[in-house]
Amino acid sequence: MYIWNNLSIMDTVLVKINNEKAYKLLEGLEELEVITVLKKNIEPKQKLSEKYAGKLPTKIADELQNYVTKSREEWNNSSI
Repeated sequence: MYIWNNLSIMDTVLVKINNEKAYKLLEGLEELEVITVLKKNIEPKQKLSEKYAGKLPTKIADELQNYVTKSREEWNNSSI
C-alpha cells in the first residue's frame, strides 16, 4: 500500500488576485472542497495622511510646516 505523504500537508498561503476570472476559479475550487477561502474581503490600506491625522501636537506641527516652507523657499532661491 502506498501512502501519499503530501496529501496530509495543509499550508496557508496569501494570494494576490490580478484578474476577476481568478475569483471564479477559486470559487470553483472551494465548491469542490479543494481549498477553503479564509477571508474574502480585505479592506484597502488606509492613507498615511488619514492614519496620522492629529497625531502631532499643533505647536510642533506648525513649527514643522514653517521649517518645510522655509526650506523650500531657500531651495528655490538658491543659485546651484
